[in-house]
Amino acid sequence: MKKLTAFLLLVLLTAGCAPGSAGGSGSTKTPLVVFAAGSLILPFQHLETAFEAKYPGIDVQAQLHGSIQVMRHATELHEPIDVVATADAQLIPMLMYATTNPETGLPYADWYIRFASNRLAVAYQTESLYADEINADNWYEVLSRPDIKVGIPDPRFDAAGYRTLLAFALARDHYQQPTIFADMFGGDFTYPFGIFSDDSMTTVTVPEIVETVPGSPIVIRGSSIALLALLESGDLDYAFEYESVIQQHELEMLQLPEAVNLGAEEMDYSQVEVVMDFQRFTSVEPVFRGERIGYGITIPSSAPHPDEAALFIAFLLGPEGRAILDGDHHPMFNPAIGENQENMPAGLQAYCVPAETP
Repeated sequence: MKKLTAFLLLVLLTAGCAPGSAGGSGSTKTPLVVFAAGSLILPFQHLETAFEAKYPGIDVQAQLHGSIQVMRHATELHEPIDVVATADAQLIPMLMYATTNPETGLPYADWYIRFASNRLAVAYQTESLYADEINADNWYEVLSRPDIKVGIPDPRFDAAGYRTLLAFALARDHYQQPTIFADMFGGDFTYPFGIFSDDSMTTVTVPEIVETVPGSPIVIRGSSIALLALLESGDLDYAFEYESVIQQHELEMLQLPEAVNLGAEEMDYSQVEVVMDFQRFTSVEPVFRGERIGYGITIPSSAPHPDEAALFIAFLLGPEGRAILDGDHHPMFNPAIGENQENMPAGLQAYCVPAETP
């Protein structure tokens, strides 16, 4: 198994650095600032190497965070970002369309490309408690046992976090076990998650403060990637992660049923939603409706280097980029799906098809 602790430390140190000057050998390179979801760390690291080899005059400066944090850096902290790539494409219209740049009065984005998918799964190791017992029929019961440690990304910051809550809400119907959500989360948080159902919708509410009570077997971290080192060290038995990340890091993987994993093309997940039960953002109150996992990418209207950003996205969507993501077990849409195609750079329109209108 790859050593995750050293890798994670390197990622966190890199992500914490502000973009610097990118000179070298007497020439100045164009810095391309890319903010991306943490689950894209390895694919985008490999993409950066290949892209810079092809375009040596560009220096990709990547920072990786939970998807909601990525949005906040663009729309609330107003940082000069060239490319935004999020694990949840619906965050782009929700937050970037709806928020205007105070300097220009323009929305931060008015188009995006849905370029990749994934599936939610459970990561573990052979030494994890009940590793020889857990399966697709009993995982929710095993994970709710008080003697094991389960890692969950914070749903206030990471799409994998609120997708974990969506998966448990879906599991209630799939297994016809109405207590699944309460068995897993009930009594473990100072301010509990709520869950309410009517004839057409199950709604999970997330409180402003997410903290576990002393002795809780649940461990919360700000991003799904931050849970990997805890799995390696044995401080966790299980963690909710994307299938691509689990495969990249050679961990054991329990695949969840298609009705639960939010990754099946033919499934309808829209009967569940997660609501932030507080003012999470300055201008909108986000509601995360269940849908097939879709990663989104766009160029903020405030991007300092939009031409180089378009070149990077074209590389990602072209044959070289697709080969890189395929090698890292990250499934891409083929073709990619463009939202408001007429607004995106002309050079990117050929890489996607228009989104279907409802």
